[in-house]
Amino acid sequence: MTSAKSARRPHHWRRDLIELAALFTAVAVADAIANLIGHQPDGPYLLIASAVALVATAAFHTWWARHHSHAPPGAGGDEATQDIGAGTQAELTVEDTALWRMRTTVRDAPGSLAALCVVLARFRVDILTLQTHPLANGTVDEFLLRAPAALQAQELTREISAAGGSSTWIERADAHDLVDTPTRVLGLATRTALDAAELPLALRQLLGRCTIHSLPAVSITGRPTGESAPVEGVLEETVMRLRDPSGGVITVERPHLPFTPTEFARARALVELDARLGPRVPRSQDVLTLPEGNEITVRRADRGDLVAARAMHDRCSERTLGLRYHGPVRDAGRYLDHLLSPRFGRTLAVQTASGKLVALGHLLWDGDETEVALLVEDDWQRRGIGSELLGRLVALAVEAGCESVYAVTQAHNTGMVAAMRGLGLPLDYQIEEGTLVVTARLDSSPVRSLPPYERAEQTGR
Repeated sequence: MTSAKSARRPHHWRRDLIELAALFTAVAVADAIANLIGHQPDGPYLLIASAVALVATAAFHTWWARHHSHAPPGAGGDEATQDIGAGTQAELTVEDTALWRMRTTVRDAPGSLAALCVVLARFRVDILTLQTHPLANGTVDEFLLRAPAALQAQELTREISAAGGSSTWIERADAHDLVDTPTRVLGLATRTALDAAELPLALRQLLGRCTIHSLPAVSITGRPTGESAPVEGVLEETVMRLRDPSGGVITVERPHLPFTPTEFARARALVELDARLGPRVPRSQDVLTLPEGNEITVRRADRGDLVAARAMHDRCSERTLGLRYHGPVRDAGRYLDHLLSPRFGRTLAVQTASGKLVALGHLLWDGDETEVALLVEDDWQRRGIGSELLGRLVALAVEAGCESVYAVTQAHNTGMVAAMRGLGLPLDYQIEEGTLVVTARLDSSPVRSLPPYERAEQTGR
């Protein structure tokens, strides 16, 4: 095979002269041999046999060259190596592998990444994606790996450390991590642009396993909390503080893994997008028909419904408010501004055909956990509205990737307990001093069908 460099090399006149001299020499030698053999008794037969042997040799050479000389690069002396590699790949199926996310810090020097790749190749680990996070004194390399299932994380960590990696962190990954980073970030930005309540969830998915708290600037009692952060935010290794566009601070904590400046910049850009778009909530709504024939509308609610929600509070009895807020009834109205903020969760409202608000359902982000809460006006209780709201809230929690939801109520609140049992999900009960906490574990099991309402229409604005 001729290399590309040799193929572009121009012919020189000396080379042509040497080839011409070789041709004349070959003709002279052939003539001398022909004359020597031709004058002997068996000379003609020898010449014919020599010609046949020459033709056969040329044909064999041509066949050999076509079947062996034009194989792909590396097929010559590396055939055994390729056969071994093919056998290895055939033996290592998808069922025999596991996905890992690995992050390690290396020196910012040529060859540092190559040393890690050599170690991974030695253990037959395939690199699916790679991200680099520059630091002041090094680089954090984040890998998504497909490794043999028998390979232990401790063994891989030890080998990576020997190859120059430090502060190595490894955890299991799943198929959702196969999406490349730009696509995932654009998807999170789109969700945040459509719904202000998506910002905490988008930050959690962007930064991985972490805890997010939204701390308001003003407490429920109306007093300043003193929570604030500069516009550019603050990064302190495992904690970042970002200014909440709606007031207060968003705190993100990840004790098991320090944040990098790259992650901090991504989170800050997402918060800035939320600030530029302002308050927003999807305006889709469902019109349902109750068993007695009345129509109700279920839709998302926000702080724009504050006046209607307070009016509903005024129509509720002290017993209903006490079951909902577990505290002094006179303070119930103070919670609404916090509950209706999309920063702290999602709220569903139920209104009648006349536009009167008669029920509220809240899905509240509480760090790593998620709370559900219901309030139905007295005259509209025992009609299945609470179960309908609860089923929709749980569906929102499943969509948001929550592992469980919990409800805090009184032990004698049989209506809330029945609604939770109606979900058809595994439940855990904890009772302490009359307060009941019911936790529903959200797994692959579908939520049980709720009361059979007739859906009249679904509209959006």
